[in-house]
Amino acid sequence: MTPLDELQALADPAKAAGMAAYHKATRAYLGVPVPAIEVLTDRWRADLTLDDRLALAASLWTTDIHEARVAAAKLLTQARLRPDDAAWALIQSWVPDFDAWAIADHASIAGQKRLVADPARLATVEAWISSPHMWTRRAALVMTLPWTKQNFPKPADLAVRDRVLGWCATLAADPDWFIQKAIAWWVRDLSRHDTPRARAFIKDHGPRLRPFARTEAARHLSQQRAPMSGQTGPGGDGAGVT
Repeated sequence: MTPLDELQALADPAKAAGMAAYHKATRAYLGVPVPAIEVLTDRWRADLTLDDRLALAASLWTTDIHEARVAAAKLLTQARLRPDDAAWALIQSWVPDFDAWAIADHASIAGQKRLVADPARLATVEAWISSPHMWTRRAALVMTLPWTKQNFPKPADLAVRDRVLGWCATLAADPDWFIQKAIAWWVRDLSRHDTPRARAFIKDHGPRLRPFARTEAARHLSQQRAPMSGQTGPGGDGAGVT
């Protein structure tokens, strides 16, 4: 059986109909849950060379089947991947195809690994925030979420936080719900590890966010009374699939 045959063998038409109604993107659905996809992709990763994995991921993506695209992303979701230039190029090539949150998030998690491996790639991602394609703008924020979660960030990591918060500020008035949600997600996650930067962002740019996004961004801040020690940032001493 080919990898696609293996995915199709797990198809559940009843679940597929529910998934199509839920995700609302016009493509084929098999009704295969993510854990079952991961069982397959874990085995494929172990059995295939990197070049073969890249070829399989590219092939699965072109089917435009929901589960096949999830599997393509899973094949490339790996922290240590050397050389990884071809993987990063393939992930970038998928971004213009994003049209629904689930596939976009799975592919963006693969992209997160490649950005953490080489932060110089942020220069490419920075250009995405001016894209007319909403999902590309959103991917810039989702792919940079690892920088919200570090408890002991280095100066270079703090610089990335400030850089991405600048992107969030640029997009703060974007009317699209998914962009507003992504900004809120970024600032909310950051607030658990870098309270001063999160508070400063909400103070300076919160009024331009939609009310639901402003509330979500500040959700954890009411529980944090003092800045975390050892961190410095604007406004004080003192950063993921929905």
